[in-house]
Amino acid sequence: MAVSGTTKALKDIMRIDAGINGDAQYIEQITWMLFLKAFDFKEQEWETTDDDYYPVIPSKYRWSNWADDPEGITGDALLIHIDAMFTDLRELDTSNDPKHRKWLIRSIIEGVNNFMKSGTLLRQVVNKINEEIDFYSMPSGHLFNGLYETMLKDLQSAGKAGEFYTPRPVTHFVVDMVAPKLGETVLDPACGTGGFLTSVIDNFTVNTTEEYRMLQQTIRGIEKKPFPYLLCVTNLIAHGIDVPDIRHDNTLRTPTTDYTAKDKVDVIVTNPPFGGAEEKAISQSVPAELRDTETADLFLVHMMVLLKDGGRCGMVLPDGFLFGTGVKSAIKKKLLEECNLHTIVRLPKDVFAPYTNINTNLLFFQKGTPTKGVWYYRLEMPQGYKHFSKTRPMLPEHFQPVRDWWKHKKESDVSKYIPVEDIIAADYNLDFCGFPHDTEKILPPDQFIAQYLNEKAVLSARMEDVLARISAALGQEKIE
Repeated sequence: MAVSGTTKALKDIMRIDAGINGDAQYIEQITWMLFLKAFDFKEQEWETTDDDYYPVIPSKYRWSNWADDPEGITGDALLIHIDAMFTDLRELDTSNDPKHRKWLIRSIIEGVNNFMKSGTLLRQVVNKINEEIDFYSMPSGHLFNGLYETMLKDLQSAGKAGEFYTPRPVTHFVVDMVAPKLGETVLDPACGTGGFLTSVIDNFTVNTTEEYRMLQQTIRGIEKKPFPYLLCVTNLIAHGIDVPDIRHDNTLRTPTTDYTAKDKVDVIVTNPPFGGAEEKAISQSVPAELRDTETADLFLVHMMVLLKDGGRCGMVLPDGFLFGTGVKSAIKKKLLEECNLHTIVRLPKDVFAPYTNINTNLLFFQKGTPTKGVWYYRLEMPQGYKHFSKTRPMLPEHFQPVRDWWKHKKESDVSKYIPVEDIIAADYNLDFCGFPHDTEKILPPDQFIAQYLNEKAVLSARMEDVLARISAALGQEKIE
């Protein structure tokens, strides 16, 4: 079955259930089941390759032992089994857990719920998942990823937690331009559902056991909220990461002075939350002169510390950062002095709709050398588009103009080079090469009056003509 057919079939079953209220609950319900199925597949792999492997999940709770049989446990008995499973997995002993697999299971299950009230319908959902997804079959693996992406888009369209989903054309473009290499440590400090990290994984070709080991050890993420954390971990497992190194934590909670060499990374790719608010204590994690109420600004300060010398970053930031003054100017000053902010891509409107219509930008910089100048590229709305929407989203090919320009940067109608001296002279304003605004021509008073009288005369003539026709029609009705 096609991806759209699978998601529709699952929704059709679940919308009947009294416990499911909206897309957010539907997706959380599906995700913890997909996670357990994916982890059981991994456990079977580990049992095959490691003679000393002992299963992490107790036998009766492994997906293959309670879910695989289509005629298996159902109804109230299934609901009781799920409740017991959640209770026991939340109490897993993690004291002897060298590879953090028990910790992973426990941290995931602690943040999820079984919303379904009907064990019979739950069995139907389980059976449908088993029918459509078989991890031993590569095409089904692709189906899993397609199903997952469709669910994330549904979540975004529902307007709930859509801030955790960055459109894939954006994540792929950023990753391609930053160009992480296998073996480099890659971090997303606000990883949401894992879109940037999976784009990094998709960029690598892994051929040997050593390359596979490096991949497992170099992908890192941090996510504050439990639901996207669950989505991210499951997403990475589906992309071949055995035990995703995703911390359920708030990056901004750690004082920047506490970071050590082991925290620093080669590459950061991220779309930090913006427009949000944090408790006052969180802003105190950065130096006093850089404290701001805007979360995205705080993330940028942390990222400048987290990058190794020579480290590279590609990130999403709103327009407000570019032209902001005060603390924002202080942050931009630090960025330009400590990093080479070499490129800013101005994105068209509605890229992140319906979550936000705020104008956004992609910033690319490298730590270690100061900025001499910034290249700007204004990515225009594609021909035939007035705006992006759910039915007409941004597509990978819409980034082709800036990809072509990137290879041989030069000034044009949509690109410009700004020397750092001009930026400093403008109090660190980075708002260059923006989208033109519609302007209204202001006429001199005599021309304005003449235009007004002319338009009034034309309108009056039209109204008189309409009234005459109405009168004629009424008169005709009386005769008849």
